[in-house]
Amino acid sequence: MLSVETRHAIHPDHARGMNTSELRKNFLATDMFRSGEIRLIYTHYDRFVMGGAVPAGGKLTLDRVEETKTPSFLDRREMGIVNIGDAGSVSAQGETYDMATGDVLYLGMGSGPVTFSGAGRFYITSAPAHKPLRSRLVTVADCIEVKMGDTENSNKRTIKQFIHPNVMESCQLILGYTSLEDGSVWNTVPSHIHDRRMEAYLYWGMEEPSRVLHLMGEPLETRHLFIANEEGAISPPWSIHTGAGIGKYTFIWAMAGDNVDYKDMDFIHPRDLR
Repeated sequence: MLSVETRHAIHPDHARGMNTSELRKNFLATDMFRSGEIRLIYTHYDRFVMGGAVPAGGKLTLDRVEETKTPSFLDRREMGIVNIGDAGSVSAQGETYDMATGDVLYLGMGSGPVTFSGAGRFYITSAPAHKPLRSRLVTVADCIEVKMGDTENSNKRTIKQFIHPNVMESCQLILGYTSLEDGSVWNTVPSHIHDRRMEAYLYWGMEEPSRVLHLMGEPLETRHLFIANEEGAISPPWSIHTGAGIGKYTFIWAMAGDNVDYKDMDFIHPRDLR
């Protein structure tokens, strides 16, 4: 079963006047992981798509998606898949990729139908592509790790780069995830914006009833979302994105836009936030 929700782009002037319900309706990504279903959110921020596939021991195939107006979803797109569940596999173009927890699969433009199977819980990201590139499975052992932050500021964390210029080539999709060390709660510090790219988060590995306080909005007009496990945030180019969580958590970050320079960002010092 396939379902697709469309999210239109929101101007920052509009976002300033939104109440909590309106903010959550437009920027919170929820209910993406249902057993036996593929559920996608098609955004009008750089035509980025995020969603989930939960085959629950069976098989689910993603092929035609009406919103793209192409015979198959990946005819003009690339895709990044993260397995946040138990062992599973993904098949495309006659190849089957076995994925352990935390592994990431990149599928290039023109990969055709994609079949998910096993006990995996697959987080799907996708962006338009301009040329076909080699599909590649990047395991946890293959990624590049970057250590950042410190315990004094409660933001000691490990950044794992998967679909990233330091690891492999993609058209515009960049993806990785960040895990907080014990005792650290703040992610993406200092806060920043990048006008040339949108970004999406998926929070993962959290215990119930833990939540992440995800900060968003313009630097001088900040807003917030309380986010649960396996929920995400859609971050427009004009919005900051940072937050603090209760207990252990990891967040998957994925970006699409004009360039793939991960360091292309404008930092906002905490004293300048309102």
